[in-house]
Amino acid sequence: MAAVGEGTPSSCGSRQDPPRRPPRDGYGVYVYPNSFFRYEGEWKGGRKHGHGKLLFKDGSFYEGTFVDGEITGEGRRHWAWSGDTFSGQFVLGEPQGYGVMEYKAGGCYEGEVSHGMREGHGFLVDRDRQVYQGSFHDNKRHGPGQMLFKNGDKYDGDWVRDQRQGHGVLRCADGSTYKGQWHSDVFSGLGSMAHCSGVTYYGLWINGHPAEQATRIAILGPEVMEVAQGSPFSVNVQLLQDHGEIAKSESGRVLHISAGVRYVQLSAYSEVSFFKVDRDNQETLIQTPFGFECIPYPVSSPAAGVPGPRAAKRGAEADVPLPRRDLELDLGALRGQEDTPGGLLAGGHTPHCPGACRRVDQGCAEFTDVLLGPPPPGCHPFLFLDSLRKKAGSRSRGGLHPRGTPPTAQEPPGDNRPEGRATEEQAAAAYPGEYVLMIQDVTTPPFLGRTLPPAFKHLRVVVKRADQPPHVLEEGPEASSGEAHGCTPEPPA
Repeated sequence: MAAVGEGTPSSCGSRQDPPRRPPRDGYGVYVYPNSFFRYEGEWKGGRKHGHGKLLFKDGSFYEGTFVDGEITGEGRRHWAWSGDTFSGQFVLGEPQGYGVMEYKAGGCYEGEVSHGMREGHGFLVDRDRQVYQGSFHDNKRHGPGQMLFKNGDKYDGDWVRDQRQGHGVLRCADGSTYKGQWHSDVFSGLGSMAHCSGVTYYGLWINGHPAEQATRIAILGPEVMEVAQGSPFSVNVQLLQDHGEIAKSESGRVLHISAGVRYVQLSAYSEVSFFKVDRDNQETLIQTPFGFECIPYPVSSPAAGVPGPRAAKRGAEADVPLPRRDLELDLGALRGQEDTPGGLLAGGHTPHCPGACRRVDQGCAEFTDVLLGPPPPGCHPFLFLDSLRKKAGSRSRGGLHPRGTPPTAQEPPGDNRPEGRATEEQAAAAYPGEYVLMIQDVTTPPFLGRTLPPAFKHLRVVVKRADQPPHVLEEGPEASSGEAHGCTPEPPA
């Protein structure tokens, strides 16, 4: 920096009597007339030249190389007003070239600078210990760069004025990965995400949200599905967008199938009691959109590769359901039993799904060999009509037993007639009546923090006709749920 003003004559080493003008050569001390600057160091031809230290009245200082009176070369500059310190190259009093800036607020920068600002390639650690390495322009992250965030997320891609913009890859600490376009620091444009839950989405993103994501679950089929007693059936499910189109851009959600049986609570003095539950096995009723409540009911759907009812017909003992306390519609318990989804991770392994769950593929899923088993322990479907009780006493097989006790496979077949075998199958199956199928989104963790609402389907179990082939799902005409017959389970007649 050029000499300013004139001083008072004195010897070079005396601080009490500063010189009138700057020293010519050698080492000397000079206090400028305005008393704001003070220089101690080498001189040449009356100018600061060589190594020296320039002190400012506010506490700032520069120590380093001077050339012809200017701060140029290697040095260290401290600003008292900000508390920042720069060590590196200077040109005409400004940081220029390569250096290290230490910030009083925390963090530091090492890299290229121009006119005192970050410009070019550098390495920045901010006050939160987040690390950025890449290009800078006008003191901001600009151009290609990599960023490690304090939550463990890593970004590698384009930046525009301190915001992620262009193309980039974000690898989250939870294992999720996004590859695609960015704008104003959020997902925007065409991109793909492999979520840690195993869900994948490829398509358009707008303001950080997938534009074609699923918003609801739909169960295909008529309004009321009819299923023959004891016969397995299939359930087809679709994920739909807001406007009703299939969410083909989305795959991997975990859907869980469960069932409920219509619950009718009659007065104690009534002759008819369709469904009675022991006090020790009473559960919270499930609200349905069909105008009635239901009780959780066991349903089976074998996993892929496991023989189902079509491959091996089991006896009634093989289909004994779990105790009622294990049939709670508790999603937390379900998630605890299945393997924790890991998404599409480095190993490329897809998380395992229990038999009652399916993963969605391009917006669609299918539950095959679904079967409603016999009523679980503690639940007793029965009918108390005197006329039917008399008929039950006249039948040796398949009748309505006193107190609603269903026929079992241990009873004699009754003259070895085919009716005996048919009754054994009915004893190990759900009673005719009205049921509800429920499909729930149990993706863990929820995709983008949102779980789809459950879907319901009204299901009616009817007595199998003699001429009906086994394992066939009857999709009869859409029927009103208010019909008088089959509103609750009844024992096989």
